[in-house]
Amino acid sequence: MKKRRVYSESFKREAVELSENSDKTSKEVALDLGVSYPMLCKWRSKYLKEGQNAFPGHGNLNEKDRDHKLLEKELSKVKEERDILKKALGIFSHSPGRNTNS
Repeated sequence: MKKRRVYSESFKREAVELSENSDKTSKEVALDLGVSYPMLCKWRSKYLKEGQNAFPGHGNLNEKDRDHKLLEKELSKVKEERDILKKALGIFSHSPGRNTNS
C-alpha cells in the first residue's frame, strides 16, 4: 500500500503562488513539484476562497472547525449523560413492593 504524502503549509502556499505567477501552466508546475494536477487545483481553489487561513496545518484547525469540534464533543458528552439518566430512571422507577429477583 502506498503511503500518503503530507505537504507542509508553506509548500502548498508556494505551489499555489508559483502556479499563479509562473509562465508555466498549472499542469507543468504540478509536474515539476511532483504533485498531481487535481491536488494543485484543490489547493488553489482553497487558497482563493480562504486566503491566509487556507492551510492551517496538521492539527491546527481554523476557528470555525475548532468550534464545530468542541460542539460535537459537548453533544457526545450530553448524550452519554442522558443515557445514564435514562438507565437510572428505569432502575429507580420500579415500585418498592415489587420483587424483580423472581
